Amino acid sequence: MSHKATMWAVTVRGISCAEARVLWHLADCHNPVEGCFPSQEYLAEACEIDERSVRRNLLTLKAKGLVNWSEQREGKYRKNNRYSLAFEVGFVSGAGEFEADNLSGSENGASTGQNQPFEPDISVVLNRTPESSKPVIEPVTNLKAGARDRAPEEGGLKRVDRKRIEREFVLWFGGWDKGKGKGDVEYARNTWSALSDDERAECIDLTPAYLRWAKKSDIGLVAAAVYLKNRHWRDMPEEARAAPEKTHGIAKFCGKLWMGRFLLTVSQKPTGIVTLTTYDEKAIRDGLVTREALLRKKRMQHGWPAAKSMMDAARRHEPFVTGLDLLPHVSGFRQVSRDGEPEVVAAWQRLHERNGQPFPDELPEWLWMPALVLKPTGGSDIDDAVETALQAFLSTVNGARGDDAA
Repeated sequence: MSHKATMWAVTVRGISCAEARVLWHLADCHNPVEGCFPSQEYLAEACEIDERSVRRNLLTLKAKGLVNWSEQREGKYRKNNRYSLAFEVGFVSGAGEFEADNLSGSENGASTGQNQPFEPDISVVLNRTPESSKPVIEPVTNLKAGARDRAPEEGGLKRVDRKRIEREFVLWFGGWDKGKGKGDVEYARNTWSALSDDERAECIDLTPAYLRWAKKSDIGLVAAAVYLKNRHWRDMPEEARAAPEKTHGIAKFCGKLWMGRFLLTVSQKPTGIVTLTTYDEKAIRDGLVTREALLRKKRMQHGWPAAKSMMDAARRHEPFVTGLDLLPHVSGFRQVSRDGEPEVVAAWQRLHERNGQPFPDELPEWLWMPALVLKPTGGSDIDDAVETALQAFLSTVNGARGDDAA
């Protein structure tokens, strides 16, 4: 995998979502030494589309001057195409060439090599010619032998395994003691990938017990990666390995646990630093905005860093790990339809606006909120019902935590 290639792919604009997906996975298969030789079958599986759609999107990407390819053969047998990407030095655009939907691998088997052979980069060390004896078929992964052994027929982990391992790591790392030895996340992630499936399962099961035991000893807590590398969970005496209680979980965006954590977070006093720039001061002097209105807007954007992190993670489709202590308090939440009950959603938005607090944008179709108790008159009482429901939820949580938390 080439970091430069993938970073280039995510910055390309003016293409469809399907084209962007195909382009990214092409970049993911790019190797600066060997080149880019993914099969269309692999691209179809990675992009979760059919091979004909892969060929159609490759043609449109070529027409836009972003990719090109040259046919590869071994005797009379056709091999995977050698793809070139627009960021490479020496790239020859195929934009303007006419081609039917017959990329190598389609039903009619017609050749689609570009009209002139691919010109290698100026540095042949970084980009070998198509005759390279070791083409890259799928993304290069830097995995130790223990990880590769689990799928030797594919030269590494299956894509579904990598996603599962990443989810497990995010969940485990979120529960690691943040105050003592969090360590470098990438170092920890690589060490996690090098463990076997059994070791990861054992680590997930025993880490909570280890954290409880280590705090009572003189051992202290080490960085997460060192803990994983040395399998420190095995240092515990047998009597300390009681069945650990699960303390953290992944909260779905606008689900019960996520929304409960968000409402509780923004109910606290803002801790983010809010400052006005020179441009802001000029806008105030010019009468374009009042100081109070601008400070209020900036406070909603930056006053609650934890809430902002939650929303940013949701935009990036990243899992959000949080404590499970709120589960009893959000069990009474009910689903609200964004389109079916817009007046309820709008009432929650108005409440946060009145309080100068942020509220999630780009809402999903369904979100979970504290249950409302509406009076028979309805309509004008919905704002009161929303505020009452929020206060009831916060009172329940703070009451369970004690006066200090309130």
